[in-house]
Amino acid sequence: MHPYEVIKRPVITEKSQRLAEDHNQYVFEVDRRANKVLVKQAVEKIYDVRVTSVRIMNMPAKAARRWGRRRVVRRPMWKKAVVTLAEGDEIPEFKGG
Repeated sequence: MHPYEVIKRPVITEKSQRLAEDHNQYVFEVDRRANKVLVKQAVEKIYDVRVTSVRIMNMPAKAARRWGRRRVVRRPMWKKAVVTLAEGDEIPEFKGG
């Protein structure tokens, strides 16, 4: 797989910002077929950093309500990766500014 097919998008939330600042960990939405090795290679190639560890989670599908009780929308299942970088490396896109 191409690195840009493995990494779909960064996940920017309050918790992911705190992980980036305090623990040098970054959160990405990744392809459902990706494994730890592919995620590590993709992040290292795209952002030119050294990755020390990767944790992957399958996020469950959820039912979300739209317009009160009338319509229920099902959000699809997705895969999340938490990537820890080596000391001194960072991804500037995650830093608020």
